[in-house]
Amino acid sequence: MGLLEIILIAVGLAMDAFAASAVLGLSVKKPNLKEIIIPSAYFGFFQTFMPIIGYFAGIYFANKIEESDHWIAFILLGFIGGKMVIDSLSKEKKEEKTDQNPFGHAKILILAVATSIDALIIGITFAFFNTNIYQAALIIGIVTFFISICGVIIGNMFGIKFKSKAEFIGGVVLIAIGVKIVIEHLFFQ
Repeated sequence: MGLLEIILIAVGLAMDAFAASAVLGLSVKKPNLKEIIIPSAYFGFFQTFMPIIGYFAGIYFANKIEESDHWIAFILLGFIGGKMVIDSLSKEKKEEKTDQNPFGHAKILILAVATSIDALIIGITFAFFNTNIYQAALIIGIVTFFISICGVIIGNMFGIKFKSKAEFIGGVVLIAIGVKIVIEHLFFQ
């Protein structure tokens, strides 16, 4: 898997963190530096850590399912991307409610873990392609950190208006990468 693909995956994965950050940005009149950096650091850390866990789980299983790894990657990326697209289009999606301290560590920790589950699954996919997991995880974490900063700021400036569009685009990117993997395996190996 090349650098461009990893960056695109990172952007796709960061869209959940962007959406959560935008919601946090909505909850204050004007976020201060701490309210911008702390959630972004949480999101970036978990988006870095979870693919590494997934990678080592995937390594354990990779040699057992090597014949179908491209289909597994396609299904996992398609599932994650499809879920993001469906969530972005859902009119019944419940908006996250703000509380008195939306920037509390416990709340941000829960959001960071919840938004990084997809990164765990991506880590499994990376194992099938012998990706340099530390480089990929670092890229994912850095991209997520900066996209989360933008999320808090944009959420505060524009409201939740762009949340579903970002999630939709992220989902489409992940699906496209899954399709590319299958096409490369079927026609170019």
